[in-house]
Amino acid sequence: MTAAAVAYQEYRCVYGEDVESGLRFLFNAMAPKDEAGQALQGIPEALYLDNAPVAESGVFNTVMGRLGVRVRTHVPTGRDGRRPTARAKGKVERPFRTVKEAHETLYHFHKPETETEAHAWLSRFIDRYNAQPHRREPHSRIEDWVRNLPGEGLRQTCSWERFCAFAREPERRRVAADARIRVDGAFYDVDADLAGETVTVGWGLFDHEPFVEFRQRRFGPYRPSGGPIPLHRYRKRRMSASQNIGDLASKLSVPRTALSGVDGSLARAAVVALRGQPFVDPDPYGQFTYGGRLDALRGVSDLLHRPLARLAEGDLAFINALVERTLDKAAIEHAVLERFMPKRSAADKENTSC
Repeated sequence: MTAAAVAYQEYRCVYGEDVESGLRFLFNAMAPKDEAGQALQGIPEALYLDNAPVAESGVFNTVMGRLGVRVRTHVPTGRDGRRPTARAKGKVERPFRTVKEAHETLYHFHKPETETEAHAWLSRFIDRYNAQPHRREPHSRIEDWVRNLPGEGLRQTCSWERFCAFAREPERRRVAADARIRVDGAFYDVDADLAGETVTVGWGLFDHEPFVEFRQRRFGPYRPSGGPIPLHRYRKRRMSASQNIGDLASKLSVPRTALSGVDGSLARAAVVALRGQPFVDPDPYGQFTYGGRLDALRGVSDLLHRPLARLAEGDLAFINALVERTLDKAAIEHAVLERFMPKRSAADKENTSC
């Protein structure tokens, strides 16, 4: 991933290109970094991709739409000037080549023992790469990125839980008579009260345990009760036999600190204070707010377990004013319970204190 000549890279052991790894990498790139000197973060306005499976994925485009990111693919004009082609311009491949030639060459002398150590070495190299002078401007790459941020600041990303929720695709399913549903070949035992009902199953790309929604209530998550269970693992890639480097390679050596940097000879880039915008939750599934005034009135009726037409005139006026003022589910529920069930709330507090 590159932005204004600033790079962010990770090691991912996958076969080809898959949407799950792409979204995980993108979230890590947008999230704030704990390492000193790594300022690249925030939700971008647009992404420029080649015509790969990730760009064509419906889940990927749905998540980008929730975050307000425009996805653009490269389709240059063919040699004859009429037909479009699907070549990548190599904007991301250039930093990859730099890493392979300048950083991974040192792996011939010292190989990382764990994936964590490999990520640490790569992060240190990318940090130094971003601190190098810009190809055109009289400052470093990371300084050029900071100077070109919008005036209102970068857009802060959401939490990982909300990011996973955006990757969900709700489906309408009918629960069997034995209170079981089937998702991806696995059976799940849900609450017995849902037997025979049509429910909404929340199942996303990063979910291993689905949940069920019925009449604005959420049940679950549920674990598989039988049948084939997805392993969610990749096959181990076969490695070719190692080759002998030769007498010349055995005579060459570099210190381990060239990769780990424990000597502190190379200073890291200074931490840059960034302005940010708070994340605005689009709430696509109506988890926090009602869809409209009528939905809010139905919700109040369900809380009171009686039709609103049977209420006194003063109580009905209070509910209409409350719904006109806010559609927030938590605020409406708190106001309704405080007005109509004060004795019950006081009794619950006494039982809790006892």
